[in-house]
Amino acid sequence: MAFLFTAIYAIVFKINGETLLRGIVWFREDLRIHDNTALANAAKHCTDGIIALYIIDIPMLKKHHMANCRIDFILRGLSLLKNDLEALHIPFTILKLTKSDSITANIIKLVHQSQAEALFFNRQYETNEIKRDSQVQTYLNKHSIACYSFDDTVILPPHSLITQQGSYFKVFTPFKNAWYKKFLADEHRLLPALKPQKPIPFKSSDITFELNEFRSTIDPNLWPSGERSAKRKLNTFIKHHLFSYDKNRDFPANDGTSKLSPYLSAGMISPRACFLKAFDANQQELNTGNKGVIAWMIELIWRDFYKHLLVFEPKLSMHRAFQAETEKIIWAYDEKKFIAWQTGNTGIPIVDAAMRQLNTTGWMHNRLRMIVAMFFSKNLFFDWRLGEDYFIRHLIDGDLAANNGGWQWSASTGTDAAPYFRIFNPIRQSERFDPEGIFIRKYCPELNDFDNHAIHAPFDRMPLLAKNTSYPKPIVNLELSRKHAIAAFAKLRH
Repeated sequence: MAFLFTAIYAIVFKINGETLLRGIVWFREDLRIHDNTALANAAKHCTDGIIALYIIDIPMLKKHHMANCRIDFILRGLSLLKNDLEALHIPFTILKLTKSDSITANIIKLVHQSQAEALFFNRQYETNEIKRDSQVQTYLNKHSIACYSFDDTVILPPHSLITQQGSYFKVFTPFKNAWYKKFLADEHRLLPALKPQKPIPFKSSDITFELNEFRSTIDPNLWPSGERSAKRKLNTFIKHHLFSYDKNRDFPANDGTSKLSPYLSAGMISPRACFLKAFDANQQELNTGNKGVIAWMIELIWRDFYKHLLVFEPKLSMHRAFQAETEKIIWAYDEKKFIAWQTGNTGIPIVDAAMRQLNTTGWMHNRLRMIVAMFFSKNLFFDWRLGEDYFIRHLIDGDLAANNGGWQWSASTGTDAAPYFRIFNPIRQSERFDPEGIFIRKYCPELNDFDNHAIHAPFDRMPLLAKNTSYPKPIVNLELSRKHAIAAFAKLRH
């Protein structure tokens, strides 16, 4: 943890009001011009113009198993961002690199070409990204080029919330309470809109290339990209769904969630903008007022919580369990069952509908993510890392912190984990949150002939009809597998 603290904060330089001549803003997970901390600071201090930079690191995309639909979403967003930047007289350079270790050399080359004096960027908290940024900063400083980095992908920055013992929060509820106090103690407002910058003789990159090795099969019309789309989606959610969010968010057949996660993960809207919009809608109350607004604000605080954990626990970026003792678990594996889970053919309708939603849309409803992950790690008793990886390869909102946090919560290996003996019964979850089988019928049409009772467990409740369908039999006994998981965890604990 000490190394990580140094790695992050060694790249921070105080601007102290000084005026620079020309700067480069390195965009990463912040593809927007409004409420962008690095961009706003560059505009404030660079009187002789700004150049925007985005680096497509091909090896890193492959190493991180980034979903093709997410890459496509980002590429479409880059084209829109270019137009917004050029309207502010900010040229946009895009570098496509086939070697990750050439990033520093390419940035130095751009510095010399543009005669820039400083590099601005918003921090990322994953281990590889921290090391990369530290290396870039060290090299640039040796060449008298300053680096200025900022916390922007979170509402409250890491290290701003510390326990009385001087450690970090490992459980969400105390974190949330401390978060409330810190938020109320500080002043929060959106950054002012940028004005056009001084034009400079530097040409933007052409955005005409395609990354054929990352071609997406997801319909792009499902997810219109860019900052304007993100703002429209936020405004629609606030107007029509926010105040009933607590009542509708768990029902996948309802349009009760914001679906802003892809835009937040790509930085096409800031978490601060989302939170302040809800905060204002709730008359600037945090834990009183409308229950729907409060519930959604808490979801944004969960997002901060998982980001903070990456800073203090680098192992979470390295496929390690938060609870070290759970590394001793001997997980099961069956390739046929694994493929059945991937393709939505487990014989458990709510699980299969969820997986088919993921495979066809690049997104899965949050309640379903919990059901699917717990079925995978507790009933199939498969290593949660396999499921986490499949999600990150297919989710358009694939964010390491949130994805890892959700999977480890479901598998009872993480912080704030559910007790190991609390295991969702997917059939009961289905009956509770899709009582009429509307969502199941949408993605499992072979079950259309089953009534609202039988559709949740067709082979148990209408076996003769189920026998004549193409729908598969359950690949696991839910009750027996539940007992096996509880016994395995109990043995580990005792």
